[in-house]
Amino acid sequence: MERYEELISRRRQEICERMADALARAGRGADDALLIAVSKTVGTDEVVAAIRAGYRTFGENRPQELVRKLADLAERDGLPPVRFDMIGNLQTNKINAVLGRAQLIHSIRSQHLAEAVSSRAARRIEAGELEAPVDVLLEVNVSGEESKSGFAPDELRACMGQLVELMGIRIRGLMTMAPRGDKDAARRTFSGLRDLRDELQVSHGIVLPELSCGMSEDFEIALEEGSTIVRLGRVVFDPSFALQ
Repeated sequence: MERYEELISRRRQEICERMADALARAGRGADDALLIAVSKTVGTDEVVAAIRAGYRTFGENRPQELVRKLADLAERDGLPPVRFDMIGNLQTNKINAVLGRAQLIHSIRSQHLAEAVSSRAARRIEAGELEAPVDVLLEVNVSGEESKSGFAPDELRACMGQLVELMGIRIRGLMTMAPRGDKDAARRTFSGLRDLRDELQVSHGIVLPELSCGMSEDFEIALEEGSTIVRLGRVVFDPSFALQ
């Protein structure tokens, strides 16, 4: 594990340098984006190695894995505080497992899910079990691929007024995933998310500071197009994964 930690520490330095370069190309500062290490395919030992290598924010796809890893980490001595986000599809029957554990839910993909999270969070707040509304991102299917979930842009435009009135959630921004293997399509997707965010801010008089987009294959393009959160899995945890 020491060898693994050394490898991912070296890779982290390379990733951070690539991120800083991409941000600089966009006229942004090196601290203008958050790196999330997506730990969905690795165990707690690998997460501990990543923490020791310098990572402090992690993302999980499944609520049960989020619960398990947090419990495992709580039993490890000498680790600094870390943050976990929920980045995968969230079913309504798993909402309670995520509330109070995930700092940010990236994957609110429908009005129904937003309302369900809001109502359960509001009940927890009233009971004194949560201190504040839950921070969420709205997942948008900018590319229009049938294989991807999320609001269609026009659907989000139509219901945004209702979403911002929900009391149990605080909408912090938008999330999307780009088509794989097509960098031009990825750039259009990321710029489309940014443009939609800008439009919604004006039309609803709100501030949406976060854009969660960019994965192992396309994070530099995402940063050039305004991403504030990149979600990196294989490039973080698999030292053999080739940086593009």
